[in-house]
Amino acid sequence: MSENLPKNQQNEEIDLIVLIRLFSRGFARLFNKIEGFLKKIFSGLIYLLKPVVKNIKIIAIILFSSAVLGFITEKYSEPVYTSDMLVRPYFDSKYQLLNNVNYFNALIGSRNLKELSLIFEIDTTTASNLLGFEMAIGPETQNDLLMQYDNYIKSIDSTLASDVSYEEFIENRDILAGNIFSIIAKSSEYDIFPSLERGFVKTFENEYSRKKKRVRDSTILVRKSYYNRQLTRVDSLQRVYLNILQKESDKEQLSIGSNSLFPVTQERTTTREYELFQEELNLRKALRTLDEKLIEESDFYDLLSGFEEVGTVEIDIFKIYSIVFPLVIFTLMILAFVFLRIFYFIINYE
Repeated sequence: MSENLPKNQQNEEIDLIVLIRLFSRGFARLFNKIEGFLKKIFSGLIYLLKPVVKNIKIIAIILFSSAVLGFITEKYSEPVYTSDMLVRPYFDSKYQLLNNVNYFNALIGSRNLKELSLIFEIDTTTASNLLGFEMAIGPETQNDLLMQYDNYIKSIDSTLASDVSYEEFIENRDILAGNIFSIIAKSSEYDIFPSLERGFVKTFENEYSRKKKRVRDSTILVRKSYYNRQLTRVDSLQRVYLNILQKESDKEQLSIGSNSLFPVTQERTTTREYELFQEELNLRKALRTLDEKLIEESDFYDLLSGFEEVGTVEIDIFKIYSIVFPLVIFTLMILAFVFLRIFYFIINYE
């Protein structure tokens, strides 16, 4: 065994040297490939930038001219004014609201000024200044979002609810998931927005929303009738208990005032005045809640914030032509250069 030990150590040293050489060769190949890849990228950039550098004066003149042209176009183009209105629809009239916004945009696109003037009760000249409408979910608090998520989870199967996170629900929810909506109007005139509110007021009242309101009102009336009957029953029981207590009190006074050595004592009848009082309070609270609901939701919508008297100028980065024009021209020049290179390559290819 003592003779084999040095040989084993020598073999292990040889294997270790071979392994180190393999690793070094592998790393060298990897670095060579990375170096070659970086060289190709560098060569490609130089190849693309070379015609730009060679023709820098012509390109600078073209880009400067396009910037000047964009500035002039931007200066003389009509500004777009915007104004928004916040509404809270009731009785699912939000569906009709979204449908009407799309309908109004279709009328504007087809330049149906007569129909627009009838809807918004404005003249055709004013209607010609309308550029479009947008509908978006209005401002919401974190509590509103959590309540929406909770209602959504309760409305679907429990096996599916575990697969839908709060973040996924907020990201993928439909526009109609909200309760408050922002209606954004666009116009080429700055002072026509307040006159547009009348057209949207008609939007919220439709056959479906009227039916839902009738059903809601009838349901509340039925519940109020039930609560009133319960109040009448509670009031009758309270009077009965009061009569019982009054009679027992009179008998107790008669017994105490008797000259007998052993006056007759009356056992008190168990009554539920406190429970009845609590039930009466709960019934009256339920009635008050129903009355408040009828008052608060008596209309088909609540106008939280109307259109401003004067619209604000819309800021759209794609309409900053002094920047957009040079970028578009430069992109077209690059595409033209690439196309010509490919064209000449195909022509000269053998």
